[in-house]
Amino acid sequence: MKRILLSLVIPPFSVCRYGCAGCCAAPIGVFWVAGIASLVYGYLGGPLNLEGISWNTIGLGALLWGIASVWAIITVVNIGNEVCEKKSDSFCRNTDSRLDESDPMDEVRKAR
Repeated sequence: MKRILLSLVIPPFSVCRYGCAGCCAAPIGVFWVAGIASLVYGYLGGPLNLEGISWNTIGLGALLWGIASVWAIITVVNIGNEVCEKKSDSFCRNTDSRLDESDPMDEVRKAR
């Protein structure tokens, strides 16, 4: 229940916390932020600069937030299935730096 509630309220964070499908966290975040921006912009009058609330823009924001929430719920629910088998491929987990890569600044210093 906590996963679903977090997916409805803050979709990108629910994917990062409960999922390992990191490729979905960024686009879900874009839809979510665009939905929030559209809700605020619609409340302020929308693209037509109305004196009242632009209900079309509010509807667009609600639709974008809904798309992000449904996408996050689908991602979080499908984690138990064979969607995520490698835990190391997670976008939200820290990755170890490769030891075989050289520092680019060392290359610049050598060129002098």
